[in-house]
Amino acid sequence: MMWQCVFVFLPLLVAYNASKKLGADPWVGFAIMAVVMLPGFSALGSSPEASQMSFLGSDVTTIPIFGVPLTIFNYSSQVFPPLLMAAALGSLYKLLRKIIPENVQLIFLPFLSMLIMIPLTAFLIGPMGVYAGAALADGLRAVNDFSPFIFAVVIPLAYPFMVPLGLHWPINAIMLLNIQTLGFDYIQGPMGAWNFACFGATAGVLFLAWRERDAQMKQTATGALAAGLLGGISEPSLYGIHLRFKRIYPLMLVGCLVGGVIIGIGGGVTTKAFVFTSLLTIPAFDNMPLYATAVGAAFLTAMLLVIFFGYRDKEPKAEAAGSVPATTTDAPMLAASGAVGAQSAASGAAGTRSAAVGSAVTIASPLDGDLVPLSEVPDPVFAAGVMGPGIAIIPSSDTVYSPGDGTVAAAQPTGHAFGLVIDGGVELLIHVGIDTVNLKGEGFDVKVKTGDRVVAGQPLVTFDRALIEKAGYPLITPVVVLNADDLGEVSPAASGAVVVGEPVIEVRAAATAESRA
Repeated sequence: MMWQCVFVFLPLLVAYNASKKLGADPWVGFAIMAVVMLPGFSALGSSPEASQMSFLGSDVTTIPIFGVPLTIFNYSSQVFPPLLMAAALGSLYKLLRKIIPENVQLIFLPFLSMLIMIPLTAFLIGPMGVYAGAALADGLRAVNDFSPFIFAVVIPLAYPFMVPLGLHWPINAIMLLNIQTLGFDYIQGPMGAWNFACFGATAGVLFLAWRERDAQMKQTATGALAAGLLGGISEPSLYGIHLRFKRIYPLMLVGCLVGGVIIGIGGGVTTKAFVFTSLLTIPAFDNMPLYATAVGAAFLTAMLLVIFFGYRDKEPKAEAAGSVPATTTDAPMLAASGAVGAQSAASGAAGTRSAAVGSAVTIASPLDGDLVPLSEVPDPVFAAGVMGPGIAIIPSSDTVYSPGDGTVAAAQPTGHAFGLVIDGGVELLIHVGIDTVNLKGEGFDVKVKTGDRVVAGQPLVTFDRALIEKAGYPLITPVVVLNADDLGEVSPAASGAVVVGEPVIEVRAAATAESRA
């Protein structure tokens, strides 16, 4: 029962999280999905009015409700129906917010959403999700039945490109569906070859970082490798290291290929559980010796290739300061960081960027609130320091101010992200909330535009705290130094409660910094 509770009620968990992600009340999404999981809903299939019919080659049970056939499914462990429901609910929520007066939204927004979405989910969206998931699962199973060898090679080679785009999540749903319908899954084994090749490449980077005494990369690689080998989580490695350095991907793909070929030659690997592919879950796979051999070979191949060929590009610092890989769904944020680097480079050429040896630049707080470490930000890109070092603020006010004199390198029209070049050469990113780009500017009043000259304390944007919180997005605001590699040591200058204008970050130029006239 401990094992089953998560999977039986997985649609409720998916409905909650997906609804929250798409800007709807997560408890409304939870309640809508709960209706079709009620025992009374399933019991309709055994009533005298129920009948059997054939649809797409499958026998389904239907019952007429006001003359409309309602398809009765067991929605336990399903993933696609709650995902489709949340997508429709998110769009409906945005529409109703525009129609319903704000002072009565608390009552009528959830009421009308449920009134519309419950029958829509029961009659249309739920069955569509079931059939869509079954069709995808049948397609993958057909490839595996045709040639387990081809399937075992293609999966680990495809995953490195699917994960950065988020395309692997539907495959996770199919794994769960396989376990529910077949009693086992055949995708996770080949997927393990990709994961361990990814971790092996990280291990290679860690080895080189220790040898080169690169403290920042050692810290990043150590955390990413621990998360991978113990938790089976590839995102810290992928976002924190691999997408930053172009050399790594081809070397990692060789490891994926080696692991996939071994699994294919061995006839494939299956598992009866949905697990994250880590060292701790190796015993969960049938034909464990084959699986352990494959993932070990994938790990060692990628690690040795990275150690032998290296991972740094010819000009890694320029790449790190001037561009950030598109690893999150927040493309405008990444565009902002790239614009900051370009603006700062232009300023340096004009003589406005300087960093005297041993000098320090202080960054003031752009918000009133509580100062917390970046590691507490609920976003892996910020928390892992991929964008750069800095701090985060849990705001107690509703206005973001310029933390110093400088230039606006990027002011997103959505108001959620600003790139600044502070006098002294510090490239700064201020990101208001997490995933707030999904609001598409709703609740943000932008006060500046790209190219504006700003002074310390000048308002950049005012935001509607209540609207953001009601949409389910965290207000925590990262303040990140994008070009720390060029400047030197970045450290917090305060802790606890801070007010606008109070120093929160100190950037001290390293002894190797060069003054640019």
